Amino acid sequence: MAESSLSSINIPQILAVALVGFFAIRWFMSKPSAPGNNASSSSRRGQQVDLTKVEQVAAMFPQLDRRTIAWDLHRNGQSVGATTERVLSGQGLDNPPPSYQPHLPSPNQQAPAVGVSAGTRKDGTRNEDLITRYGLQGRVGGKGKEAELSEEQKRSAWSSDKAARAEGLKKRRDEMILQARRRMEAKESGA
Repeated sequence: MAESSLSSINIPQILAVALVGFFAIRWFMSKPSAPGNNASSSSRRGQQVDLTKVEQVAAMFPQLDRRTIAWDLHRNGQSVGATTERVLSGQGLDNPPPSYQPHLPSPNQQAPAVGVSAGTRKDGTRNEDLITRYGLQGRVGGKGKEAELSEEQKRSAWSSDKAARAEGLKKRRDEMILQARRRMEAKESGA
């Protein structure tokens, strides 16, 4: 009879204690350390954006506003890939709200160095655009498509010769750059 008067711990009680303990620990860990600084630090942290990522996107798309780039990076979790994919897909970037004012240096100020990927050469000069970088100034004025490949050229487009493949890829790159330039000019003239 003495054993029946002793209470035993059962599984629902253990689960209830574990659940209460979990929420108590979570509540203590998420409390702010200084209540007075909480609002200002969270607003600064929310608008803080990595300037190197803004510069990477601005180097790829110089026509975009840096504040707009910073807003999109802020919204998508600092993902440069997601921002560039959005621009390349033609969706464009949303305008930031007037309350979003990140601290960004103006374009004429010295921006943080992004490196060779941003278009700077080893000698320190910066290329203006892809047309001048690849020497395509003479081919820019041409309207319409380039010469179409014949069926035999299409079949043998991927050659076993390394030099022929490199030349084919170079031509394809040049055609893509010129096609992008034509689309940009058509878009600007239409707008």
